[in-house]
Amino acid sequence: MSASRPVLLALVLVFVLAPRMAAPQGVAITPEQMAVFLAKAAIVRERTTSDGITRPIRATLSDGVLTHDAQFQTVDQARAVFEAGKASEVDFKDTYRYNIAGYRLAQMVGLETVPMSVERTYKGKSAAVTWWIDDVMFDEVGRQKLQDKKLGPEPERTQKQIYNMYVWDELIQNRDRNGGNILWTKDWTMWLIDHTRAFRSGGSLLKPERLLRIERTLFARMKELTEQSVSQAMKGSLTRGEIEAMMKRRDVLVRHFEKLIAERGEVAVFFTLSPAAAP
Repeated sequence: MSASRPVLLALVLVFVLAPRMAAPQGVAITPEQMAVFLAKAAIVRERTTSDGITRPIRATLSDGVLTHDAQFQTVDQARAVFEAGKASEVDFKDTYRYNIAGYRLAQMVGLETVPMSVERTYKGKSAAVTWWIDDVMFDEVGRQKLQDKKLGPEPERTQKQIYNMYVWDELIQNRDRNGGNILWTKDWTMWLIDHTRAFRSGGSLLKPERLLRIERTLFARMKELTEQSVSQAMKGSLTRGEIEAMMKRRDVLVRHFEKLIAERGEVAVFFTLSPAAAP
């Protein structure tokens, strides 16, 4: 793949999906500008992070006007069988492609707390370059240590975000959700990162007992997905088989929540997620 093709594809998809992304404090930046920045800005500093098995690179990028950090991941592994005790898996994949796919799909279903990720060549390898989240207060491990303050100043809003995460992880069949890839910013917004081990081939739900509520917009946008629209958005990041498996899970999720609505009523199942309170 040429160096210019990932940049062009990223720009086209960003323009079509039109997300709202967090910008550095005091800096106005459009999604299109953010995509160009991630794909082209010069690397002025880089260091290996201590988080995660694949040890992604944290790099400081600058285009002469804006300076901001990003995460670079080049992992692209596939194994017929991955031996890891209880976590052993058949048809195992761990790939940078899924970070890019995760961002694109999140925008399609209206989940705006998966950071932008675009493709770029890094040291001769294809890589996912992901916007670094600012103002992180702690990850999920840190939140769990808060004892009686785990749900923050707006417990209901925090719990709603957790419900959305449960739905999202079933949709993409994320088998690697852990406390380190759930970030909470200072306004108690949950950000979901590192999806390199998602998009599995299974068509059933992993933990349906957790799927009790869902944001109304997320449900509607998820229900509207078609193989054609997803295939168009996922060019270069998901295979046909991965898309088909995801659509099967989407169908199961829709049936699951329609059953809950029939049993409990819309008020008990649907919710609207309010914006974060001003600091």
